[in-house]
Amino acid sequence: MTATVLLVEDEDDTRESLARSLERAGYRCLLARSADEALAFARGEDFIDVVVTDIVLGHDDDRGGLRLLPDLRTAGVLAPVIVITAFADVEKVKTALNEGAAHLLEKPFRAIDLCDVIRRVQRPGTVVQHAIEQVLTRANLTEKEREVAGYLLEGLSGSEIAERSGNSLKTIRHHLTRVYEKCGVKSQAEFFRLVFPH
Repeated sequence: MTATVLLVEDEDDTRESLARSLERAGYRCLLARSADEALAFARGEDFIDVVVTDIVLGHDDDRGGLRLLPDLRTAGVLAPVIVITAFADVEKVKTALNEGAAHLLEKPFRAIDLCDVIRRVQRPGTVVQHAIEQVLTRANLTEKEREVAGYLLEGLSGSEIAERSGNSLKTIRHHLTRVYEKCGVKSQAEFFRLVFPH
């Protein structure tokens, strides 16, 4: 399955060069030159596996990438974020880490260095919630199916899910069947192996 990288960089040459390198390495790239464009992707239908953002976005905004981090979370993007910058002062580094950045990479760096960092932050178990969201989003579940799948992943039984959601057990069984079909599995055990492969 091809991983999708949202690359947020306001310098055209840098953005295009990094995108070419990432695509050669097998990644699918969504390119944004501003925080607004990045948020448009985040609110769209694409599932984002990793975000790479410059801290400085535009001539007048030396913290645009930092402000983007909480906005991405609000938009439902739980992907690990790699922050890139040529100006890694202590305050900005602290802000990036406090806002949940998984890694900070100082410019100049080689494309192979970025690919290594992307692989590192994508390791299974790095962000469990992200792994869950990835499976549920790609399965194209309805809102109710997502709710039922979430309860299942919390360890609730069919009858407990029925009680919690205010539905009959028969309805919950129907939803679980649809969840398994859409995820390409046949049982609860297979579903858990799909979401938590290691």
